Amino acid sequence: MSFSSLYDIAGSAMTAQTVRLNTVASNLANADVVSGSEREGYRAKRPVFSSVMMDMNNPMAGTRVRIDDVIESDEPLRRRYEPNHPKANEQGYVFHSTVNVVEEMADMMAASRSFETNVDVMSRARSMQQGILRLGQTS
Repeated sequence: MSFSSLYDIAGSAMTAQTVRLNTVASNLANADVVSGSEREGYRAKRPVFSSVMMDMNNPMAGTRVRIDDVIESDEPLRRRYEPNHPKANEQGYVFHSTVNVVEEMADMMAASRSFETNVDVMSRARSMQQGILRLGQTS
């Protein structure tokens, strides 16, 4: 596997984790959002990833991460009876987002660690390249 392949693989993983972190940030920002109807309510979003072989004829070429989509949760909104709330519907109900703050924080920590791991891979690959260049200079 070439160094450029290492950079491509780690770079695609970093891009994927950036999308994941942005999605988590969006979910956390909307965790306390309330709406007057189920149709208008905020549903948590999740990115969908897949792996793509870089060269189908060479399994050693590596696999990149592809971002397929960002999907909304199909979980129903939490409905609460709050007739004095300014966004309450005619029956007095408001609809709270489907964001689970604890899950989002755990997802954020996992995405951050994954991103940092890929930064480390790129850093080590660069260090190896520099070491090879130094070896060539002493010959």
